[in-house]
Amino acid sequence: MAGGAGGRGCEGDGMSEAGSNYRQYLNPRVLARVGALELRARLIVEGLLTGQHRSPYQGASVEFAQHRPYVQGDDIRHVDWKVLARNDKVYLKQYQVETNLELVLCVDASESMGFGTVKGEGGEIWTKYDHATAIATALAYMAVKQQDSVGLAVFDQTLSRYFRASSSPAQWKLVVNELQGVPRWNKTSAGKVLDQLADKLTHRSLVVVVSDLFDDVEALVKGLRHLRYRKHEVIVFQVLDPAEIEFPFEEITLFKGLEEAGELLTEPRALRAGYLEQLRMFTEELSRACRGMNVDFHRLSSGEGLEVALTQFLADRMGRVK
Repeated sequence: MAGGAGGRGCEGDGMSEAGSNYRQYLNPRVLARVGALELRARLIVEGLLTGQHRSPYQGASVEFAQHRPYVQGDDIRHVDWKVLARNDKVYLKQYQVETNLELVLCVDASESMGFGTVKGEGGEIWTKYDHATAIATALAYMAVKQQDSVGLAVFDQTLSRYFRASSSPAQWKLVVNELQGVPRWNKTSAGKVLDQLADKLTHRSLVVVVSDLFDDVEALVKGLRHLRYRKHEVIVFQVLDPAEIEFPFEEITLFKGLEEAGELLTEPRALRAGYLEQLRMFTEELSRACRGMNVDFHRLSSGEGLEVALTQFLADRMGRVK
């Protein structure tokens, strides 16, 4: 896509004296100045969690499941002495372990994610991929600080890089290093990749998909349904540039298609109504399908602050663990 656009509504977002300081760290125009992804994630999380009084993640715990007869060699610390006193029989208490959160970040690194029209205060371009990696690394940082496990899947037309979830301190560095790259000149096959990912995950996980979702809806739904069939909780963040959402172009414009879509020189005003209607229909179809599968779907503008997306994520998590 080419042409003037702008991230309207972003000017001054979180930057006024009346706004809280944390919003500065969530503003794309400010974040564009921060070159290091690791520092960017830390700033986001430090700002976002200011004032939070409980964790959005579920810590490890155990709860009683059942009794079973004692067998020679069993640990006597698990003997239920009350049952022994009543029945003169030795039974052990068995517990069901509730593990820490296993977060799997699935990030789109296809060519279309490299598109961006939002400019930082120093003129830096903030792309959809920048927005996606800011979300992903912030969530990873929060999870690691809670000693939860984090996994990463980076994809374009294939699942190019996949790392199993781990709670190791080194996992944070791995996530950052892998997401420091730039989108490659490849097409998207998000639906196929989600289908493959469902087969790879061996534990029930929270899967967070961050992508522009420029793929066939039927394929996307098939991949998401496979994840839900495997009992994974799924949150989808669709990241679009303001120009893709608003289509603000007025003059004759050369549109350069990404992911092998070719070029088109045209009068954009004649296309605007049809384009916006197609985008609306696509988003509604995908959103409706997600609701039917109990998948949380959020469409985001890369020109808007991250507080909407991340605050909603935290609220959803807190609501589930109460």
